Amino acid sequence: MTSGTTAPGAGGRDGIPRIAVLGNPNTGKTTLFNRLCGMRARTANFPGSTVEGRIGTHRAPDGRAELQLVDLPGTYSLTIDMPEARVCRDCLSGSLDGIEPNAMLVVVDATNLRRNLQFAAQVLLHRHPAVVALNMWDVARTRTSRVDPAELARRLGCPVVPVSGRSGEGLAALDVALDTVTTLPFESDALIARLQKLPPAEATPAALAAWSTNVVRAATTETAAIDDDRGALIDRIDAALTHPLLGIGVFLAIMAALFAAIFLVASVPMDLIDFLFGRVADGVRAALPHGIIADLLADGVLRGIGGVLVFLPQICLLFFLVSLLEDSGYLARAAFAVDRVMRRFGLSGLSFVPLLSSHACALPGIMSTRLIRDDRERLATILVAPFMSCSARLPVYVLLIGILSIGKPAWFAGVAFAGCYALGAAAGLFSALIARRTILRGPARALVLELPPYRRPSIRNAALVTWDRANVFIRNAGTTILAISIVMWWLSAFPRVNGDAHQQQAESFAGQIGDALQPVFAPLGFDSQLTVGVMTSFMAREVFVSTMGVLAGAGSGADVSDQGVIEQVATMARTDGTPVFDTATSAAALVFFVLAMQCLPTLAVTRRETGSWKWPALQFGWMTIVAYGAAFITYTVVHMATGVH
Repeated sequence: MTSGTTAPGAGGRDGIPRIAVLGNPNTGKTTLFNRLCGMRARTANFPGSTVEGRIGTHRAPDGRAELQLVDLPGTYSLTIDMPEARVCRDCLSGSLDGIEPNAMLVVVDATNLRRNLQFAAQVLLHRHPAVVALNMWDVARTRTSRVDPAELARRLGCPVVPVSGRSGEGLAALDVALDTVTTLPFESDALIARLQKLPPAEATPAALAAWSTNVVRAATTETAAIDDDRGALIDRIDAALTHPLLGIGVFLAIMAALFAAIFLVASVPMDLIDFLFGRVADGVRAALPHGIIADLLADGVLRGIGGVLVFLPQICLLFFLVSLLEDSGYLARAAFAVDRVMRRFGLSGLSFVPLLSSHACALPGIMSTRLIRDDRERLATILVAPFMSCSARLPVYVLLIGILSIGKPAWFAGVAFAGCYALGAAAGLFSALIARRTILRGPARALVLELPPYRRPSIRNAALVTWDRANVFIRNAGTTILAISIVMWWLSAFPRVNGDAHQQQAESFAGQIGDALQPVFAPLGFDSQLTVGVMTSFMAREVFVSTMGVLAGAGSGADVSDQGVIEQVATMARTDGTPVFDTATSAAALVFFVLAMQCLPTLAVTRRETGSWKWPALQFGWMTIVAYGAAFITYTVVHMATGVH
């Protein structure tokens, strides 16, 4: 290649040509990327940015060439002040460390050429050889307008290849075009000829639109509207799905079905993972002499790995189903419907899906905030997502509400459960409002969404997205969680005590920390035993139940749904003989667990998503302050109302 194209050293690993893949959102760019790279791709955060993209390897079927493809984030323009646009600009200018392309693959939607060509013109002004992929060609053929790829190529000054990322149509021709632009010299004359066909770099949006309209008119045999009946039906469906009341109702119904499916379907593999790791741990204990090594492997390493993988079925199923909804074109309409309500709290409709997802598990909820394009809104959503009551809190709710329900009417437990979910959601929304008016202050961005056409979702694409997310979760979050789990095991296992589990728990470093911190929790009515339970639950909220079961003498393997266990824990006594779980303390503990951050995996994922420990530290600190303050108020009010310690 000549010096007028790419800088020396451009290209992928081992000199493999690198191609930047660019396009507007909703052009099927990532679907085409997945079709080209399949499972030979990895997710990566671009240097100096939290914006995510994918890097993959593509080999032509005949084996002639291997290419590295970089799937850059979708953006509507290269000139706007958004993270996605900055990453694309930096990549094309060569200032993105280690990611300088040899060529560009510009993906445009063949059914929406006018808007797509405006972005394509901005990209083609850069000094790289290029290929334009006319995607969704299978859909475009069914429309009444006919696009002439040869005429479009003449107008753009580069090859134009009709393709379908969904069906694979046209990929052989695309392989030939990509091989050509990465192997043949890109002479300055070719660049000059291309630039002469494009609007100038300083062209106004109006000028770009006029140029795009002229190109479309020249490259299409007819510009006719979509069938009137079909268009009217789509308009009626859109009006219903984006309605501020009906649209929200439909969305809640779909999400309720989605989460019901997640809980029902994921419970089987989650139980299987728990069972398998339990059997492996038992096998390790049986195979090794009793001692520190066996305890480390069984309680530290295996428990840490199992604690990570047990979340995997929920994460995979959630991303698979959400990917299908997004691919169908529905999620954009749902976000628009809830936008008015969310904006009252400094968020937008794009934040609603991650927050709702967090009711299953905060981890996939936080990871799904990548749909949010505004950095401040995305960060606010990440910070408040753990306030949503996740499935890990349920065992704690069962125990504490069970204690509070003793002697109460049957409806009390149901109301208490609903109250827990409502309290968490309210705390999250008001925390987001505070964040958006203080540390994350900035102009509220209007939710401007292009409603993509309705499409049949691709199972293959959803499966590839799920596979990629699962790998990211295990590789990045898993290592951090494993290390911290081993540290927590060490604190609970040492110093070694020749006694029962109760004595070991009390005299371990974790127990000593609990005794030292008991004065801090005394205003909430917590004694040293309850404080130890709170401390051990930091690794995972549900650990609180087994800890209290051990301290109550019920054993760590007990079923918390057994009424006898609840009664045993309810009868735990302090050193002065008074109940540990009186009404005021039980209510305060319940409020504390609803609002507190006690999930190391969530902190680890927050750190990975934000790129700094500052934000998980703030998240932990704020949630602890809110939980402590609310629990103190609860304890004080209930204590005054009941007159019981």
